[in-house]
Amino acid sequence: MTLRAKADDLPWSQRMADSTVKRWPKGNFLSGEKPWAWNYELGVLLQGMNDTWYHTGNGTYYSYIKASLDPFINEDGSIPTYKAEDNRLDDLALGREVLLLYGVTQDAKYYKAATLLRQQLAMHLRTSDGGFWHKQRYPQQMWLDGLYMAEPFYAQYAVTFHEPQDFADITKQFVLMEQHSRDPKTGLLYHGWDESKKQIWANKTTGMSPNFWARGMGWYMMALVDTLPYYSADDPGREKLLGILQRLAAAVAKYQDKDSGLWYEVVDKPGAKGNYFESSAACMFTYAFAKGVRLGYLPATYSTNASRSYQGILKHFVKVDPDGEVTLTGTVQAVGLGTDAVHDGSYSYYVSQPVVDNDPKGVGAFLMASTEMEAAQTATLGRGKTILLDAWFNSQTRKNAAGQMVSYHYKWDDYSNSGYSLFGHLLREYGLKTDTLYEAPTVQNLSKTQIYLIVSPDNPNWNKNPHYMDEDSAAKIAGWVKQGGMLVIMENDPSHADIEHLNILAEKFGTHFNSVLRNAVEGNKFDMGRIDVNSNIPVFHSPHVLYMKEICTITPKEPAKAIWMNKGDVLLAEAQYGKGKVVGFVDPWLYNEYTDGRKLPAPYNNLAGGSEYVRWLLEQLPAKH
Repeated sequence: MTLRAKADDLPWSQRMADSTVKRWPKGNFLSGEKPWAWNYELGVLLQGMNDTWYHTGNGTYYSYIKASLDPFINEDGSIPTYKAEDNRLDDLALGREVLLLYGVTQDAKYYKAATLLRQQLAMHLRTSDGGFWHKQRYPQQMWLDGLYMAEPFYAQYAVTFHEPQDFADITKQFVLMEQHSRDPKTGLLYHGWDESKKQIWANKTTGMSPNFWARGMGWYMMALVDTLPYYSADDPGREKLLGILQRLAAAVAKYQDKDSGLWYEVVDKPGAKGNYFESSAACMFTYAFAKGVRLGYLPATYSTNASRSYQGILKHFVKVDPDGEVTLTGTVQAVGLGTDAVHDGSYSYYVSQPVVDNDPKGVGAFLMASTEMEAAQTATLGRGKTILLDAWFNSQTRKNAAGQMVSYHYKWDDYSNSGYSLFGHLLREYGLKTDTLYEAPTVQNLSKTQIYLIVSPDNPNWNKNPHYMDEDSAAKIAGWVKQGGMLVIMENDPSHADIEHLNILAEKFGTHFNSVLRNAVEGNKFDMGRIDVNSNIPVFHSPHVLYMKEICTITPKEPAKAIWMNKGDVLLAEAQYGKGKVVGFVDPWLYNEYTDGRKLPAPYNNLAGGSEYVRWLLEQLPAKH
């Protein structure tokens, strides 16, 4: 098989990501045209690479993100080409990738760099009602673009470093932008708003700019679906953002072209001279519709809008050269509302700006759209279901770079080697909602979940004050399972986890975890932890090479039965218990170190095996759920 044929077999997200790595080494898309500096376009591009990394587990894409960012950041966290005094919201877009690098590496320099960017918001100039100015050189103005540049970073920082009070301000920015830009007749949003009403483009009564720019609304919709995941379920701002998203989605969907599935550069003027279908906006709308549906923010009917637009993108804007390199055409290069006569916000201005191939904003948005459309193929399977991760029996903490104690080790929000951030993302790609239980299980706190996951409960080697499983907790969990819940236990070897007390629970279902050590690995001798999987067992439909080091084994008895055996040992068992199910696994094998592609060499692919494992778990889910 030729390299071109192999590339053609890959999904579009990877084909474009691989083309990007080849086309723009270390992210530099300027090719010496001008000095390479901190910029928002790189932020959009790298967010697309980030999404593709988490979708595929291909560590090449993480390496690309890190190699692209590191030249900008000094060891003390300073960013020489970033100018905080310019008050540009655009400069915050790269902050999300800085937080990613901090999460993965736990290197304090990335914390310092992210904090430097966060400090800009503390000093950033605002309108009289509290909205961020788009830039210092654009006084008293709010633009749709700015919400994407600032708010996802603002929210991610607030969650990472425990500043929940910031969500009131984040909510305010979205609310003000809608209030100041929404057209009551169409529901569409004007590109910008000038509080002073002095700009050449500003309506002298409302301050609004005169046209509905497609990519402007694309920025805003992406900002909404990227910020909402950071909101707690009980934050009153969450409902406000959901309302804004749903109103805008309904308005945008009405202007989707019936034949092509695309949108015009100026959305509400399809027949006007010079108007055209624009690619970056279509990618952004595709992404927002698909992600909104997957996470439950939008009705499932919008998946049709996403599918139609994505097919339109592939048909009208994607080209593949003879070497397999992918190009995205049809992206308007730069659009802004200025203080001069050229950037006047007129229709003729919007449709006369240069349209180019492989613009980084378009490529980044295409990567995001592609990962979402690829995930949409599985997102219906777990829709409406919740998986609740235990953080009581495994309750390890550590200090973050801000000096705060945080939960880690097999946790959804732990992005380092020990975390389950990629496993959590995989579950959400299957439509599941991920949640965490930081207290002992009770009938009440288990009642709202369909799957309860216990992973590697603490022993004194890892937690000086472990919360051991006891008969009371085991009885409550068993009662919940009996009524139709699904319990999943992913144990560990006896040096890394408590087995003795966990068996109080497991043995209620005929599952006994053996206090033995198998697959001990010396250094990076990965073959010592290699497990070859064929496709003749219920869990896996395709062959895989998996890596599981330092595992225990299972001895099942009624009602438990062996599902997967390797070299005579039971690695996976399942039990029917009342109306519910119990699954026991001998290892927490889906943590980041061995799923994110940064460490394991080919042919190991735990993420691919994990995807089949998740599908199988959903197939076992009791019927009442």
